[in-house]
This record gives sequence, C-alpha cells and structure tokens, in this order.
Amino acid sequence: MPHFVTGRCVGNKYTDCAAVCPVDCFYEIDNPPMLVIDPDTCIDCQLCVAECPVHAIFEEDEVPEPYKDWIAKNRELFANGTMINEKKDGLPGAKTLEQVQAEEKAKGWEIDEPRSA
Repeated sequence: MPHFVTGRCVGNKYTDCAAVCPVDCFYEIDNPPMLVIDPDTCIDCQLCVAECPVHAIFEEDEVPEPYKDWIAKNRELFANGTMINEKKDGLPGAKTLEQVQAEEKAKGWEIDEPRSA
C-alpha cells in the first residue's frame, strides 16, 4: 500500500524523505510548495516515514481524516513536479513538528502520528 505526503509538508518542503527513498518516488512541487509521492512507484518500504521532521507521510489507510484529500492530491500533483532524491534544506521559516501539531490542535484536530515515525 503506498504512502502519501499530507498538508503537513506544505510550506516546509523538508527533503530528508526523498534522500532515503530507494525507488525515487518523491517529487518537488511549487504550488503548493511541498513534496508529493508517485503512489504507483512507492514500494511501501516505509523508510521515508521516520525521516520526515514533521511526520507528514502516512500509509494510505492511516491518513488522518483532515488530510484524506492529500491522497488524490499526491496522485495528481506529482506529474507536474520534479523528481528529487537528495536532501536539501527546508524552506525558510519551515515549521517544527511541535508547531505543526499546535496548529492542528488549534483547528480542533486530534492527529495520531504515523505508525512508523
């Protein structure tokens, strides 16, 4: 079952995940500024999950309800992106996991972290 990058990556664009991917399934996009996964290439190795500083990557059946729309967005957006397989700095002002979690709590969301994180 493939993994998907959720909205937690938007505006952060950490690439730690792409650097460990053995099948080059990560794509960098600019609108919104983030990474997405080509789900047809993802082999479900789970290496990327633990590398993401903001825990933005979930297995398909674990994507939290507020982020479910990111399954379809990964499928459509990767085709317009650029494949990336190296680590680069996150975007200026990239958030920490704690900041992302605080924003979710402020929205009233209770998000379980990815099982492999």
